[in-house]
Amino acid sequence: MTSWDGLNSAYFTLDKDDHIFNALVTAIVEHQLLPGSKLPEEALADAFGVSRTGIRRVLQRLAAVQLVTLTPKRGAQVTRPDADASRDLFATRRMLECANLPAVVAHCQPPHLAAMKKIVSEEQQAHTAHDGAAAIRLSAAFHVQLQAISGNAVLTELVSQLTLRSSLVVAAWGAPWQQGCRCHDHDDLLALLKARDTAALTAHMHRHFDSILASLRFEAAEDTMPDFARLFAPYHTALTSKE
Repeated sequence: MTSWDGLNSAYFTLDKDDHIFNALVTAIVEHQLLPGSKLPEEALADAFGVSRTGIRRVLQRLAAVQLVTLTPKRGAQVTRPDADASRDLFATRRMLECANLPAVVAHCQPPHLAAMKKIVSEEQQAHTAHDGAAAIRLSAAFHVQLQAISGNAVLTELVSQLTLRSSLVVAAWGAPWQQGCRCHDHDDLLALLKARDTAALTAHMHRHFDSILASLRFEAAEDTMPDFARLFAPYHTALTSKE
């Protein structure tokens, strides 16, 4: 199964804390734990059969990668990125990933294309099967593995971290049906990579991120004061007519 980053990164290692960390990362980025969800230490300790001290260590690690927010006297909850931070995150990804595409094209070999084609195929199958968790995971894997072709390990690790946080943005601001990226975009990007058309690939990737941002419903989800006069107008009319 394709892991979140598709690489041998520090996210997926073997001691007890790491297993708990990995389980929580997966639950968060695959939208099983939604932004704003409370993460009480006692309940998590019971669920994993460990001490609250161990859970506290894991929550601190999750906070360090901005997947969890720790608030004094209120405990931990899954981070809910605000609109500005969400826009900045995708703008940063667009800048980094587009800038690295010439190196991706220069280093791309047939085995890379075969691996990317496998991810796209699995992603399409996940969408067809309405397997949201797999679709989200494979969408992230496409972007990380694409950048990994360049051989730039530092940038690839950074993109891997940003894809985790991107999932929180989609969970917080995306439409209820939104599961990762549109996989036909990934198919188109792969075709341009195969053709070694760097300019078209870069332009398409730029549009890809623009479409993701356009799909996020910041206006609908912002915390604003409801229009009570409009909302309760029928009740107001009914009450005043009885006076």
